[in-house]
Amino acid sequence: MIDLNKIHSLSEFQRNTKQYIQEMEQNEKPIVLTVNGAAQLVVQDAKAYQKLLERLEYAETVAALRQGIREIEQGKHP
Repeated sequence: MIDLNKIHSLSEFQRNTKQYIQEMEQNEKPIVLTVNGAAQLVVQDAKAYQKLLERLEYAETVAALRQGIREIEQGKHP
């Protein structure tokens, strides 16, 4: 879930990039950047992004296994 306190303008992010990078490294939470008041980008540190990818891969694997088990139970596979 995105922390509503972590929404900032792109201009502010550009002015304080180093500070935001340090913050993201410490808390591993993404920051939403706005352009003209509308959310446009999500910025995240590399470690947190890698964890997200690993969780997604795990969830996809579990879903595929569950689907395979359902198909076997329904007699779709020998």
